[in-house]
Order: sequence, then C-alpha cells, then structure tokens
Amino acid sequence: MLIREATTEDWPAIWPFFHRIVTEGETFTYPADLTEDQGREWWLLTAPFRTVVAVGDAGDVIGTAKMNRNHMGNGSHIASASYMVDPEHFGQGVGRALCTYTVDWARAEGYRAMQFNAVVESNVHAVKLYESVGFEVIGTLPEGFNHPKLGYVGLHIMHLAL
Repeated sequence: MLIREATTEDWPAIWPFFHRIVTEGETFTYPADLTEDQGREWWLLTAPFRTVVAVGDAGDVIGTAKMNRNHMGNGSHIASASYMVDPEHFGQGVGRALCTYTVDWARAEGYRAMQFNAVVESNVHAVKLYESVGFEVIGTLPEGFNHPKLGYVGLHIMHLAL
C-alpha cells in the first residue's frame, strides 16, 4: 500500500466511507448529519498540517488520516491525528500503516508527544492498535460518547511521548 498526500481530487473516493463511518456514529464525535462540504473542510487540512490517503494495490483509496497540532499556543508542541479506513478494508493493516505514518510525521516535525482526545472506549480495535504502537490511556471521560447501540460509553484520552 502507498501512503501519499491527499488532494481535493481524492475527496470523491474518501467521502463514501467517511460518510458511512460518520453516519453510523460509532467512532467519531462528528454530527451524523455532517454535509459533504463540511466533511471536506474538516478533513482536508492545509499546511503546516497534513491529510494523507492510503492507496491499495488496485489504485483505490482505502483509508485516510489527518495530522495536526492538538492545541495552539503553549500547547502546540503536542500533535494529534485522526484515521478513517474504508470498512471494506478493515483488518488489512491500513489503520496500522496510517497510525505509524502519523507518528513518524509528528516526530519528524519536532512534536514532543501525540494525544488523541476522544477515542471511543467501545472501539476496541482502535484502542488495541493505538496501544500496540505505544499509546496509553491516560484518562477516560465517563459516558462521554452516546453510542447508537451501546448507549453512553467512555471517551479515552490517549498519549504517546515522542
């Protein structure tokens, strides 16, 4: 798989799985009625931040990640990232490749750590992946996420020192 810079021309390939994931409402705190224009604006970041796509062997976009600082000002030394993998490609290492890529980016950019602010605790595959890369759960907001099937579940804050 190839990971490369995302362009606006990639958005038509990202939007279908992005929309599906957001609409299902199980892993992101985005509103379920997010429009395509809002999604594009929120996801396709400009420099100094980045958005990348994972491209499969057939040349199709199978995942995406965005990388940015977590806070501004005196907190701007901490990076963050978000990931979406086309559900048709779950379990194929796409998420791991994107996560590793973003950690490498944050190190190269001189960030001191990475923090994920809102990892849904019931998203056990993501939690396990992040922990395998070295992230730790440093806190959980009880009932911070209203899961459409499970009801209120916690939101983890996860951290990785770089």
